[in-house]
Amino acid sequence: MGKIVVQLALLGLMLAVVYTLPNKEDWDIYKYHINSTVTDGYAITIITSRVVNRRDQPTEIEFHVKIPKNAFISQFKMSIEGQMYDGVVKAKEEAQQQYSEAISRGQSAGIVSSVGRSLEEFTTSVTVAGHQKVTFELTHEELLKRRLGQYELQIYARPMQPVNDFKIDVSIYEQPDIVFSEVKGGLNNPNLATIGAAESQNQLDVHFHPTVEQQTLCGACGDEGLNGDLVIVYDVFRDDTLGHLKESDGFFVHHFAPTGLARISKNVIFVIDQSGSMHGRKMRQTRAALVHILADLATDDYFGLITFNHAVHPWKRELVQANEHNVGIAKEFARTIEDRGSTDINSALLEGAKMLNQNPRDGSASILILLTDGDPTTGEINPVKIQKNVMRAINKKFPLYCLGFGHDVNFEFLEKMSLENSGVARRIYDDADADFQLKGFYAEVATPLLTNVMLIYEGGANLTQTNFSHYYNGSEIVVAGQITDNNIETFSPRVVAISGNKHVEFSETNSSTVMTASMSESNTRRLWAYLTVKQLLDKELQLDGEEKERAKQEVLELSLKYRFVTPHTSMVVTKPPGENAQVLHKPKEGEKHPSPQGGSFGFVQSSAHYDDPSFTAPSLHGMANRRRQGTMHPSFTAPSLHGMANRRRQGTMHPSSRGAWLVRHQDIMHPSSRGAGGGHVHDQDSMDSDQDMAMSASSPVSDSFTVVRMPPVFTPTLVSITTVLQMFVRKTVNGSLPLCYDLNELRPLKLLHNPNRELSINGQLESFPNVGFKRLVIHNQNQRIDINQRHICVNDGQNATKIRWEPNIIDIQRGKLIQSHNKTTIMIEDSLLIIMRHEEKGKSLLWPIFSQVSNDPVGGLLAVKPLVYESVSAPSGTVTVSGKTFTVSESEIFDYSVTSAPRIKCWLTSAENALEGRLFDYLVTDL
Repeated sequence: MGKIVVQLALLGLMLAVVYTLPNKEDWDIYKYHINSTVTDGYAITIITSRVVNRRDQPTEIEFHVKIPKNAFISQFKMSIEGQMYDGVVKAKEEAQQQYSEAISRGQSAGIVSSVGRSLEEFTTSVTVAGHQKVTFELTHEELLKRRLGQYELQIYARPMQPVNDFKIDVSIYEQPDIVFSEVKGGLNNPNLATIGAAESQNQLDVHFHPTVEQQTLCGACGDEGLNGDLVIVYDVFRDDTLGHLKESDGFFVHHFAPTGLARISKNVIFVIDQSGSMHGRKMRQTRAALVHILADLATDDYFGLITFNHAVHPWKRELVQANEHNVGIAKEFARTIEDRGSTDINSALLEGAKMLNQNPRDGSASILILLTDGDPTTGEINPVKIQKNVMRAINKKFPLYCLGFGHDVNFEFLEKMSLENSGVARRIYDDADADFQLKGFYAEVATPLLTNVMLIYEGGANLTQTNFSHYYNGSEIVVAGQITDNNIETFSPRVVAISGNKHVEFSETNSSTVMTASMSESNTRRLWAYLTVKQLLDKELQLDGEEKERAKQEVLELSLKYRFVTPHTSMVVTKPPGENAQVLHKPKEGEKHPSPQGGSFGFVQSSAHYDDPSFTAPSLHGMANRRRQGTMHPSFTAPSLHGMANRRRQGTMHPSSRGAWLVRHQDIMHPSSRGAGGGHVHDQDSMDSDQDMAMSASSPVSDSFTVVRMPPVFTPTLVSITTVLQMFVRKTVNGSLPLCYDLNELRPLKLLHNPNRELSINGQLESFPNVGFKRLVIHNQNQRIDINQRHICVNDGQNATKIRWEPNIIDIQRGKLIQSHNKTTIMIEDSLLIIMRHEEKGKSLLWPIFSQVSNDPVGGLLAVKPLVYESVSAPSGTVTVSGKTFTVSESEIFDYSVTSAPRIKCWLTSAENALEGRLFDYLVTDL
């Protein structure tokens, strides 16, 4: 057999990120290896990172990995000085108590969370003694999905620093020959990557061993090393036979993707949401995508268009042929679709199903496609009733594909409705390329080749899904199962389907179809288990009652047996004695977890009582800029916490308790000064080194406060917390004292969104308190401007320009970028963005300022307008804004919108009060 060898000099692989606190003098990733083996489309990837603590003191080191959303984590372990700590997969309910306790203590729960379109994150941490080493190793598994005639292995590399021993080794084994391969993505450089391709070759090797210098020189690299994505694309030889069938120790896997079939004419109806929530860029992108899709219809296809809001608006009452005349008229109609009104999904889908049922054509394939961005708000609004109505109307005659536009859509509702009707749901991300996402999805279903596909395996058992409504060009059907009694002689596969008006059957095999033992026993079994669990999770979504419970139990049993972290299992990440275990959950698409920000917190469980209001915790506001000294008697009464009305508890304590001090995170020392056990450290300005303070227990009052139990007479202890606290200001129109507020947030922030101009700005806060933004990303139509503390990169999808913070002027789409050492001015039409770069605490920080001439509706933190106080009561510390009165206290804040960054006085309150709304509305999933 031949072999393809790919040498990649500046590429990265398999979604691994390892980092800890940004002080690179404290730690060193000196070994970073990724080994990925793909066998017959099933990828098993092992990510290994070895880190040394350079400091004399114990330091918390964090392991952060990004993996594909479709992957299951199957193993995690840490090795510290020869001692191994394994992650244990348990039933979710069994691990729930540990998870809840971790959340209640404010600790990181080790949740796998969604990151952008295709990735999930896993984070854990461990405290490592001075000059000791820790090895992290994580394994995840995934069945690659064939789309548009190729498999894609998505790759992301960002180790956060150049690594001396950086190796990525990938081996792809396919029993049918690999007929082509390609490397794409932001890290790809054609001058540094070569791929050989030849027939009769069934192995592809990728070796990526860049030097430290090379890790900083590629287009998507910098002083922090590799940072970008890579996609390895390949496909294997196909013919018009039964396909490729592999067997190993009683298990088999069958890949069915025949070629040489005639395309089937299709009947397709597009059901388009035109309600008011589709306003702006969503509607423009939908119109553009629809015009493109209409142009791609074959002349023997028939199609229909239905738009809907509170009413249903069919373009025509029947399907029409996709000839030049009809397509031209439909394009003009598509260009005039406007957004207005509410959302009646039920009536729209019933009308679409009715049109398809009333216009049958022999030998054709019917498809119903829904695009919506919201929940049903008028007509029938009960999701369960809508699902039943639609399933009854379709009656298993054709598939329904649901495209959910944006992050607010009820994706589970769409997913269940699609699965019940032999389709799939796909999220369309509200980004600049949403029209390309829509066109890409349509391309996957544009060419049906077979309908009513049924795969039959005599002598087979425990089979995965075997019936499929459609088989599309460029896709693949994969079935796995067991061979009864492990008797290969009695095992006989065949496939029957409809091709146009003809009944077709695939049963004969050729030399490429003969079953072999090329796959290891474990891989064949694991592929079967993976596919079974995935399909059972889909099935569970559609079921109710006892059937749902049975499906859930099957998922649980298989997940525990094969150590998969799924929605019904969790991995308990064990740690050395003295450190709390973490519990790792896998999210569902669109699911949000109530996890605190910033990684692992050094808390222990509190035994404090909060049932007596006679003791009230001291006020926190106004304490940010002074040291705390002195003593407190347990009977001491102080002002209540500001802005705590919606928090879990008010921080009161019974007078018999030994006293409490509420520590504001802004005053908390940096985690690098924390002790080995993650406990308290001494504040030398307010206490002697030998005056150790007994901290019996602590627990968080909220995301921003910690209650620490202490003796009646004490000097305060500082609890180290790896969290973000940045102070923001909302100015006033009349020159009175502005409002200021804290943001304890690591997720990206929506700074500006102007849908009319296709302009948006997102930002990522620095992970140190009070040092502003570390990264800003501007989306200017199809151009992306990525700004960090060292560089600015302008990328239009074809060309990328990377510049340092030095005097420069460059042209950008619709404007100019004018740069100096510490200020960048970006002019886009009538919008002006100024980005200040300040030096603070030995680091550079970024701070954006925005203004515009037009009256376009804009959203985001930068677009919050100056406020007007209706009343201010300084003695009592209350203000009234827009009819709402809330408590404030006098504080100070740096005004980074000014070059000198002066310190100004302000009224300190909560973010919700200052923004007059939910902080959630200013969050985005990725930059």
